[in-house]
Amino acid sequence: MKLRRALTASVATAALLPMVMAAAPACQAAPVAEMPKCSDLGQEHNNTFESRTFGIPKSITLGTDWTTYTATLTNASAKELKSFELTAKLGSYVYNEGERDLSPYGDLQYWDTTQRAWKTLRQANGDAGGAIPGPKTLKPRESVHMQLRFRVGKDLPLDHNYDAYTGLTGTFVDRYHDTACTVQGDAVGAFYPREG
Repeated sequence: MKLRRALTASVATAALLPMVMAAAPACQAAPVAEMPKCSDLGQEHNNTFESRTFGIPKSITLGTDWTTYTATLTNASAKELKSFELTAKLGSYVYNEGERDLSPYGDLQYWDTTQRAWKTLRQANGDAGGAIPGPKTLKPRESVHMQLRFRVGKDLPLDHNYDAYTGLTGTFVDRYHDTACTVQGDAVGAFYPREG
């Protein structure tokens, strides 16, 4: 009887944990202080993450249709990643003067598994993207899988070619020469917007 009560309590606690993480406001997932990137200090982490995306087509039609995809980040290192944070983004690279980022013309959402609903990611400046509630640590060989979806509005001016992308970024805090610094890994796919 005691074992049954203990197991029931454990299952109830395990069921509540994802709800707490998913319900946490995005501002709690933001870094407390700005830290330098470890790569800027001379430390490389080229093999920390294995990343994959599934479902991002080579091109998308502008309009109201959503494109759903999955992004996966796996800790490929031998150590546990601490202060782990997740963000998602939708945008385009700007190479020349006069070009614009497509991010303000797009929408990006993630699937909240506990609330069984799509949640919109929008930054204060209007760009599509932002922090996603998730685990605070990532053990060796542990993975994070996120279902995301995006669309780009018909109001996007097609006066130049857009080298667009969307995906998931994992960030953790490390130390290099006694300095706290951040490391990022991306699971990103590229696409080109086109008129319907």
